[in-house]
Amino acid sequence: MTAVPQKTPKGGVFAPALMRAALKAAFVKLDPRFMVRSPVMFVVLLGGVLTLLLTVQAAASGQAWGYPAGVTLLLLFTVVFANFAEGLAEARGKAQAATLRSAREDTPARRVLDGREEVIPSTQLRRGDVIVVQAGEMIPGDGEVVGGLAAVDESAITGESAPVIREAGTDHSGVTGGTRVLSDRIVVRVTSQPGESFLDRMIALVEGASRQKTPNELALSILLAALTLVFLIVVATLLPLSRFAGATVDVVTLVALLVCLIPTTIGGLLPAIGIAGMDRALQANVIAKSGKAVEVAGDVDILLLDKTGTITVGDRQATRFLPLPGVSGEELAGAAALASAADPTPEGKSIVTLARAQGVTPATPADAAFLEFTAQTRMSGVDAGGTSIRKGAADRITRLARERGGSVPAELSPLVDEVARAGGTPLVVLRDERVLGVVALSDVVKPGMRERFEQLRRMGLRTVMITGDNPLTAEAIAREAGVDGFLAEATPEDKLAMIREEQRGGKLVAMMGDGTNDAPALAQADVGLAMQSGTQAAKEAANMIDLDSDPTKLIEVVEIGKGLLMTRGALTTFSIANDVAKYFAILPALFATQIPALAPLNVMDLRSPQSAILSAVIFNALVIPALIPVALRGVRYSPGSADALLARNLLIYGLGGVLVPFVGIKLIDVLLGLIGA
Repeated sequence: MTAVPQKTPKGGVFAPALMRAALKAAFVKLDPRFMVRSPVMFVVLLGGVLTLLLTVQAAASGQAWGYPAGVTLLLLFTVVFANFAEGLAEARGKAQAATLRSAREDTPARRVLDGREEVIPSTQLRRGDVIVVQAGEMIPGDGEVVGGLAAVDESAITGESAPVIREAGTDHSGVTGGTRVLSDRIVVRVTSQPGESFLDRMIALVEGASRQKTPNELALSILLAALTLVFLIVVATLLPLSRFAGATVDVVTLVALLVCLIPTTIGGLLPAIGIAGMDRALQANVIAKSGKAVEVAGDVDILLLDKTGTITVGDRQATRFLPLPGVSGEELAGAAALASAADPTPEGKSIVTLARAQGVTPATPADAAFLEFTAQTRMSGVDAGGTSIRKGAADRITRLARERGGSVPAELSPLVDEVARAGGTPLVVLRDERVLGVVALSDVVKPGMRERFEQLRRMGLRTVMITGDNPLTAEAIAREAGVDGFLAEATPEDKLAMIREEQRGGKLVAMMGDGTNDAPALAQADVGLAMQSGTQAAKEAANMIDLDSDPTKLIEVVEIGKGLLMTRGALTTFSIANDVAKYFAILPALFATQIPALAPLNVMDLRSPQSAILSAVIFNALVIPALIPVALRGVRYSPGSADALLARNLLIYGLGGVLVPFVGIKLIDVLLGLIGA
């Protein structure tokens, strides 16, 4: 994986700078307006306030106040530790945001206005302004290249040291403010307003200030609130039941017991888990626009990938000239090169380069009138000296030949099929009404794609390649890349329809793309991952953006999503198991001295009811900070069956959640006895 500039400060998760920021946040978040968002911890805070009042009352009346004071401090520490966990997660994001902010400079911008250039501060740029950026200059704002091409250094954002090419008229025309042009000169149309740039949004996202809860988080919050209510009723009924049995229990003990029994562990760690999920995505150089996007990635069933630029290198190159019988290779190369002289696409330029490599450099006639390639005509060409030359898609050129009164040689179809079966793209060349032959364009599959797709398959994902190529070419590329299926000759409407059809069947769909034509599909998909190298439209439509423009990055995104779900499930299992264990550990000790029949159930032989409560509350306060590293780093996902993952989860966190409280509470009880508490 490439280096990421958005790194946690030196020292890792518990770096001193992060610890200081988190500790400050832990006390700031004691504000009831904030605490009410977490029902479980809000109950703990209210319990602490109540025991504090009882402590003051006991001290004022001359009664023993050490026990209620100790319970009060422990309850407040429990809340502080929970706030500390969330504050630490937020501090990591803010530290990364500070690094990103340093990449955003108020650079001068050379705006083109009424045919002349004027230098203005980049803060004055508005959407639609046209600017010129030359070699060595910073790009002052987000935009689309509308003229020229240049090598751009995006390491300030992606951490990738290798420069990338940005060129007008391609799917690699998007540029980001704060990156640097290394060569040549480009003309850029600004696509963002001040404060709305991609970098600004990145900073806001990683700071996590407006992170919304996902549906799973909301469901879990409801469950925790319900469990809190259940235990509140259970504890409240202990007071009349104990009196009926001839035992007494004070309010301070009941409050402490309630806090020990409600799911404080997961309640305190839940916000940190969600924030940490987005943080881990950022560490993988993926910007998630919401926590929901990260979480849904863990449940994705189908992955749709655009072929060009995603599965393949993207810039198809001319590799062969295949002349028809009666046509020389030099004649075909010359005609193809002349027809490509005004073709600005990488494919057109590669045809001219290949012809020159074979010693063919046709002179351009003075009266030449060029026809540029468009998606509508699907061909380009030149008219000069009464001769018309066209090159383009096979079906379009053969139809044109017949319209001009010519015939299509029988040998053409096998040549076209040969190129297509090899995974290439065939372009047919026509002079007047005569078909000359085929130009083979090859689109190379990126290294390691087959292995990556096999890994996705083991994770339970089905991969489908989407391309505008003909079915033969699509089949060859799909076979070489190792995808599970393909959709050929796909229009933006076809992509959208396929996603909707899968979603109607109850599937969660992820889409990867980089072009403007991918934008509708990216917006419709449950997880839309756009390439940073792609167009602004694609990045706006997606809910995730890969800063490395790596088509296999979704593997990491899926693993992060599954890890987020597993982390939440593991800590929820541990928390609930903890509560069950504490219930059976504390209650017998609480009433054993007053109700002798319960003494045999005090299996840990806790010294006294007060010692049992203090030990449980101390354990309850310590278990939250002990699990902070698990919440922030996450439970590691490894491919396997759902049954195996569930069994592992129950064995480690379920059984562990039952055993750990018995051991921990007993050890604390012994220590309290040694110090005479």
